[in-house]
Amino acid sequence: MRRITAILMALCLVLCMSAAAFAAEDEEAVIPEVPDFTDVDTSAIPGVEDGVLTIAMECGYAPYNWTQSDDSNGAVPISGSSNEYANGYDVIIAKRICEAYGWDLEVIRTDWDSLVPGVQTGLYDAVIAGQSMTEQRSEEVEFAGPYYYATIVCLTTEDSEFADAQGISDLAGGTCTAQIETIWYDTCLPQIEGAEIQTATETAPAMLMALETGAVQFVCTDTPTAKAACAAYDDMVLLDFAGTDDDFEVSEGDINIGISMQKGNTELRDAINAVLETMTEDDFVALMDQATAVQPLRIYLDAE
Repeated sequence: MRRITAILMALCLVLCMSAAAFAAEDEEAVIPEVPDFTDVDTSAIPGVEDGVLTIAMECGYAPYNWTQSDDSNGAVPISGSSNEYANGYDVIIAKRICEAYGWDLEVIRTDWDSLVPGVQTGLYDAVIAGQSMTEQRSEEVEFAGPYYYATIVCLTTEDSEFADAQGISDLAGGTCTAQIETIWYDTCLPQIEGAEIQTATETAPAMLMALETGAVQFVCTDTPTAKAACAAYDDMVLLDFAGTDDDFEVSEGDINIGISMQKGNTELRDAINAVLETMTEDDFVALMDQATAVQPLRIYLDAE
């Protein structure tokens, strides 16, 4: 009964956030018009000679991207699927890029650890999937962006002994996890003294479910993912240590989120950057808020 009540409360919260977000968009956030670059000849840019930008994402990493069963709220079809659609912040950004040049958009769904190998081999033109622009990744792929700046935070539950943590030193000795192949797991969690780091999860929803079910005491993620989780789970608490002397030590590349493509494809990089440069950091935040407001609760419940 408690679980049903929690789900209903979470759904109400998501609906309220949706209304509030779109009201805020009307009153405050004025997203710039998509630039018109349709007079630019892109026929020689590797990957989009055919007028189609093929991108890859997990379609399971809200609010960056997720899978839904219809085309509501601007969702686009997932390639190879007859009844599934992709939506989220990454889709919003991809649609703006394609609209600017008059390209068609194709979305391919793949696992997180297949994103870099796929773009390296030309299986798709670009990855728009909430990837941080780390030094290691930058050696493997070309990056456009950033198209978001994501602070590193932690999530715990309101009844946890860590709910009042003021810095990473207060998390010492706790059991924790994060998504596989991320700076959260590889770089941040090891900075916590005595942390009992559990096996990394394959997906962000699975990471959140590990916390919700008590398999771990806290998880490490970025701000958009954490805010989306708090909208879905009313018992989760966001721990943000930014601005303190007791925060994670990360580089700009760790928190800057970029769009990756095959190494050396500077033409596509420059074309994408031309669109991103017409937007400000506040614009990115406003669009991320829109995505968070319409994320479906089901994507979290399906991880159980």
